[in-house]
Amino acid sequence: MTLYTQNLPRWKKEEVDEIKRSIEEHTLVGVVDMYGIPASQVQQIRRSLRGTARVKMARNTLIEHALSDLGGSVAALNEHATGQSALIFTNENPFKLFKLLEKTKTKMVAKPGETAPEDIVVPKGPTSFKPGPIVGELQQVGIPAAIEGGKVKIRETKTVVKEGETISKKVADALVKLGIKPMDVGLVLQAAYYRDTIFTPDLLAIDEEAYASNIVLAAQQAFNLSVNAVIPTRLTISAIIGKAVREARNVGVEASIYEKGVIDLIIGRAQQQMLAVALVAADHGFELDEATLKAASAATAVAPAAAEPAEEAKPAEEEKEEEEKKEEEEESGMAGLGALFG
Repeated sequence: MTLYTQNLPRWKKEEVDEIKRSIEEHTLVGVVDMYGIPASQVQQIRRSLRGTARVKMARNTLIEHALSDLGGSVAALNEHATGQSALIFTNENPFKLFKLLEKTKTKMVAKPGETAPEDIVVPKGPTSFKPGPIVGELQQVGIPAAIEGGKVKIRETKTVVKEGETISKKVADALVKLGIKPMDVGLVLQAAYYRDTIFTPDLLAIDEEAYASNIVLAAQQAFNLSVNAVIPTRLTISAIIGKAVREARNVGVEASIYEKGVIDLIIGRAQQQMLAVALVAADHGFELDEATLKAASAATAVAPAAAEPAEEAKPAEEEKEEEEKKEEEEESGMAGLGALFG
């Protein structure tokens, strides 16, 4: 018996002992808010959590006694046990528990005096109401209602209550009539104690898609950094070597270094330059033979192939056709070059 429980009645001491045992038997204990949850929904939530988590309803004072008895970092949960609190016990991690509890929430009508969890918006469009007092009631709370085609219609989308504002009785009544249920009702995790750490909802509410996208982006940036900074790893060594080969090839072409794997590109670039000169000459009245004119015209219709970065792999048949075409153009171009410069 401790200083915190020695003056409690027997039934309260037993309740405190049960809470303490449950905390010690589970890897996670959380404080949840039960405010506004109908009894039927509480039972439904219990059934949905069966086998995964257990909810223990107890007075806040008894929760405080149990946490204070245990002491240490778990006692910090006392700061979050406010309102109509209960305890939840599980062996899951806090992120999974938070996600699980979010799924237990259902939409309910708003009650006067409640705080809007988010902007409450009334969309424009027709309603099922016939002309009558409903038009005035909607207009009184700022909802632009009118009569069209024998029915009440909302003329434009309207935000009637902003996030954090109190919902008045007139607004609550109007929302009920329009069938709008803005309130999320379910177990609200106020805090969770897991592995000597307190987790609050702002830490647990993770956008999983955004988180996954950030991981992908980080991986891409790390890969690019490794390649550009020439830091070889098992995943980037191929890309680093490929980049080095392309850069070496481009240097070879620009410096006209006649080496295997480069000579064809040098000749190809020379041919392109020759054809460009031929076209300039033709523009100044120099008469070109038919083969040179045809090759020059074909060259201007496509991007230069010389000193290109790595090309995508192509089917063998397509590659063979391109090689044959290239050979024909080179022959025509070389013939034209001879005719042009004698």
